Amino acid sequence: MGTFSVPLRVLGPTGQRVIEVEALVDTGATHTLLPREVLIELGVEVVERVAFQLTDERTVEYEVGEARLRLDGRQRTALVVFGPPGARPLLGATTLELFNMAVDPVRQRPVSVPGLLK
Repeated sequence: MGTFSVPLRVLGPTGQRVIEVEALVDTGATHTLLPREVLIELGVEVVERVAFQLTDERTVEYEVGEARLRLDGRQRTALVVFGPPGARPLLGATTLELFNMAVDPVRQRPVSVPGLLK
């Protein structure tokens, strides 16, 4: 399918501080991962530690919190992972779903899709 990035704005709890990152769209990642220093700078608080399985099958624990994210002109609150310092931002599957978006692999971009209530 290939990989691609999108601009993602991350807002602090008050909404007054905003940091824009280029996030790699990764449908294999459950949640959105951001560098720890970005989340700390914005004042995002840790709510718990969660186990994650990596591509090499190792299981690691990372802290998670809730942040307001802005994507494609819309804003949602999503669970975010406090990644290692300098980590490449990843836009995960649950965040895409919160925005009612899916991946268009041909045009390499997220696209709006209707929500399902079946």
